[in-house]
Amino acid sequence: GPVPAHAAIRIFTGAALSPAHDTVAMQEDCQRVVAASVERVTIPAGLKRGANVRSAGEDLAAGATVIAPGVRLRPQDVAALASVGLDTVAVYKHLSVAVLSSGDEIIVPGAPLMPGQVYDANAPMLRGLVQAVGARPTDIGIVGDSPAAIDACLLAAARRHDVIITSGGASQGEEDHLVAALDRLGKRHLWQLAIKPGRPMTFGQIGDCVVVGLPGNPVAVFVCFLMYVAPLLGTLGGRPWREPRRYPVPAGFAIAARKTGRREFLRGMLVERGGQLAVEKYSRDGSGLISGLRAADGLIEVLEDTTAVRPGDSVPYIPFSEFGLVGG
Repeated sequence: GPVPAHAAIRIFTGAALSPAHDTVAMQEDCQRVVAASVERVTIPAGLKRGANVRSAGEDLAAGATVIAPGVRLRPQDVAALASVGLDTVAVYKHLSVAVLSSGDEIIVPGAPLMPGQVYDANAPMLRGLVQAVGARPTDIGIVGDSPAAIDACLLAAARRHDVIITSGGASQGEEDHLVAALDRLGKRHLWQLAIKPGRPMTFGQIGDCVVVGLPGNPVAVFVCFLMYVAPLLGTLGGRPWREPRRYPVPAGFAIAARKTGRREFLRGMLVERGGQLAVEKYSRDGSGLISGLRAADGLIEVLEDTTAVRPGDSVPYIPFSEFGLVGG
């Protein structure tokens, strides 16, 4: 009904405001007194018009886009959709990604280790990385160094998956058959990059199935996945690629001299010295050292024309969080 001038009414949190009112005082900040049978409420001084009131459309205006196409839905995005009454939205199908390891010397973890053998560390890592970018991995096992076996395995996987990611067998050794298999069965678009680690990486397709051949060393697998496979999977999955941000950070290490003409990715750890951030590189550079990946929280990018790095030089640093990987 009508509200007289200078009147106040009680309202509960979340209730709609009557047209006659424009300001809400929190109940715990008010005092209610009764004098001469007249009830009065004293509100706190300094209360501004519109306080504690949420206007319609202040979060999302009418006609605004709630979620743009290609955005990977986070919990806060799902909340935004629910807030406008949506319980169903059209999404991209999860990519089906086959993870394949190659090499006669590779065996599955848990099996007895014989001389000359090595446990497959790449497949478990790749499964986690594939999941981190929103695709669905399937570990299809280990294939030996046999052209016929590799052909059969790739053809079967290509019929059932959107993408095949292999590790090992992509170099130029006598038992590296993957590149030749890709040439026989499909089309090779790329082989060998001027980077370290990860030079033997290859990329192509068998029919409509994308094939990525990664090196065998775990560090090279990790670096190549972040820098090249993650954007590939994101794009195929409907997400526009955003170049990972490079943060200029002073180097806490030195490289006296290095070979130019290739881009290098070092494992880096942020450290604080005298209130200033710097980045240290892992003490050893071997591409088979998983310990370096565990110690690092990002990659130090050394560009092709860099001949040396001195302590204090600004170097590009890419934290793993740029790829959706959070620290432990």
